[in-house]
Amino acid sequence: MADVVCLGILVADVLGKPVDEYPGRGKLVLCDQMELHTGGCATNTGISLAKIGIDTGIMGKVGEDGFGDFVIKTVESHGMDARGVVRDPKNNTSGTMVMIHGDGERSFIHYLGANATLVEEDVNFEYIKGAKVLHIAGSFLMPAFDGRPTANVLKKTQEMGIITSLDTAWDSRGRWMELLAPCLPYMDYFVPSIEEARMVTGQHEPADVAKALMDRGVKVVGLKMGEDGCYIRSADAEVRIPKYDVEAVDACGAGDAFAAGFLTGIVKGWDLEMTGRFANAVGACCVTAIGATTGVRSLEDTLAFMNVR
Repeated sequence: MADVVCLGILVADVLGKPVDEYPGRGKLVLCDQMELHTGGCATNTGISLAKIGIDTGIMGKVGEDGFGDFVIKTVESHGMDARGVVRDPKNNTSGTMVMIHGDGERSFIHYLGANATLVEEDVNFEYIKGAKVLHIAGSFLMPAFDGRPTANVLKKTQEMGIITSLDTAWDSRGRWMELLAPCLPYMDYFVPSIEEARMVTGQHEPADVAKALMDRGVKVVGLKMGEDGCYIRSADAEVRIPKYDVEAVDACGAGDAFAAGFLTGIVKGWDLEMTGRFANAVGACCVTAIGATTGVRSLEDTLAFMNVR
């Protein structure tokens, strides 16, 4: 069985770069690069874990279409176990048009697709059984699974003796704590971006954000803070770790890469400081190449990157 099972959104990404202006109605603009990549938090985190060298399985939902075939073929090509992926005969695979600006920032047009039909009954607990960690990736983008169904899965997973972890996406509908509150008591680890965590808690300072989440039951909070690195807090530790300076080419997948680095630390049994440093390094390597996982390196190469920085 895999050490980590990533459950969540699976997406096909069409990336264009650079896109610094949008065409007028009925018009066309050119870009220098256009590529098809896998995307979605579960896919990105899972592939990053596999590239690091962690035995990884993936669960989620795709359509019975070409994008779905592409997603499954791609994750399997990285040695991941995709038997937990459900095919939806009625809805196409989720897709995102990713417009990468010249400075590396991104804008998105997203189709929820099959991710919107993922339900609690799609989760195969026999598939999860034996894993060290279940990581739910992309909360707020799975409308039939967010909230109480997610909480039920986390609770049952903990009862099976498996560590639980969760990462969020941006909630464009503004439900934040309403959906996440039932889940917080069953999270061993929570690794959101600072912006998303602020929206969830209504707090601003990282320490206050982490405390608000821990007061509701989260055991360890790891906040992705971009230019400010990361902030990690547990009942007996508080760590702030600066970012690694690299030339950013594409920020796609950086947060998911951080999550993969963090999960690696959990699997390896590292302390929170080493876990945070490694997570920052995986995120930094990620942004050095176009695509959500292209820049992610092996465990050995990432450790080497850390040693020369």
